Amino acid sequence: MNNLVFFIALIFFLWVGRSLFIPLLFATFLWYLLNAIAAYYRKIMPCYKTSTGSCKVPTKLYNITSGVLSFATVGGVIYLFATQIEPMLVELYNSTPILQQKLFIFPDYLSDKIGIKIDMNLMPNLPQIAGYIGSSLAGIATSVGMVLIYLIFMFIEQSSFNKKIDAMPLSKIKAKKLRYILNSIDENMKKYLFTKTFISAATGLCAYILLRIIGLEYASVWAFIIFILNYIPTIGSILSCALPIAFALISSETWHLPLFTAISLIAIEIVFGNIIDPKLTGKTLNISTLAILINLVFCGMIWGLAGMFFSVPILAAVYITTAHFE
Repeated sequence: MNNLVFFIALIFFLWVGRSLFIPLLFATFLWYLLNAIAAYYRKIMPCYKTSTGSCKVPTKLYNITSGVLSFATVGGVIYLFATQIEPMLVELYNSTPILQQKLFIFPDYLSDKIGIKIDMNLMPNLPQIAGYIGSSLAGIATSVGMVLIYLIFMFIEQSSFNKKIDAMPLSKIKAKKLRYILNSIDENMKKYLFTKTFISAATGLCAYILLRIIGLEYASVWAFIIFILNYIPTIGSILSCALPIAFALISSETWHLPLFTAISLIAIEIVFGNIIDPKLTGKTLNISTLAILINLVFCGMIWGLAGMFFSVPILAAVYITTAHFE
């Protein structure tokens, strides 16, 4: 009984504090991502060694350069979204009433051509769905200031974190064990986020190229949606294929465009999701699809669209953290 009360109180606390936790999650995500990209830049940057084997370039210069490159990379993606993708998203949102009309005609088309009858009540309300997504994104956008504040303080605290651990009243053995656990969690989270970001970006880029060749409208928007949804294993891959295919079915008068869209996107997801992803990560997190689905619904109920986006990173963080304790 006590556990049930605690669980309900925890859910209520997370729901009430969503205006605090959602910006904090975004800031933590960006902090880990920026550090992961900076770590990758440090690995590929040239190091001219002296006769003693040490690097000629000072470590601080390496850190500053990699940090600037990391911020430039993320800033470039944000600039690309603001100038190229965001106007297309607005245009797609404005065209949802027309798409809704075509969606109502689509069951009749299937009935005449194939003989499949679909209940009109099962058809989704596209303007309502688009409005919900738009309001969720607008709510997230209003938290940009809080995200930046959290992010700045995280980078300030980052430089003195090791000193604070050393100042803790712990024995040398316990302090060493604590440092090892924290470093292991930190490295695994950086590896996970960097790998997922790299694979998602590559998947979105390949999808953009193929969709442009095929001639599907709003190729940039679909590529960006694929990039975002690929942070969610299995379910995200299904949705990232289903949305452009559904749009092609509604907007096209022939079967060629939907067929080529389906073949291209499914092939991309198979290559990146089932072949490249396991090879780059070395091993998967071994989280079941059912656990991902339950966590997705749970986080979505508490924090909406932002909760859905962070559901798997949160699950991965819990998995990585608890793996170090009995």
